[in-house]
Amino acid sequence: MPRYEFRCRACGDTFEVNRPMAEAGAPATCPQGHADTVKLLSAVSVTGRGTGGAQAPAGGGGCCGGACGC
Repeated sequence: MPRYEFRCRACGDTFEVNRPMAEAGAPATCPQGHADTVKLLSAVSVTGRGTGGAQAPAGGGGCCGGACGC
C-alpha cells in the first residue's frame, strides 16, 4: 500500500499515511488532531535486480561515477 506524506499547516508537523491509491487525494488529519493539512510531493527511488529491462553500464556516468574524472 502506498505511503503519502502530509504537512500540517497549523503545527508544522510532517507525517505519513498509508492508504490505497484510490484515496490518495483524501484529506488527512495530523497526529495532533488538526485538519488543515497538505499532501507533499515525494520523490521515490525504486531499485532492484529484476529480469529484463535496460541495465546501466558498469562504472557509468555521473559525477564521481567515473565519467567526470573527479
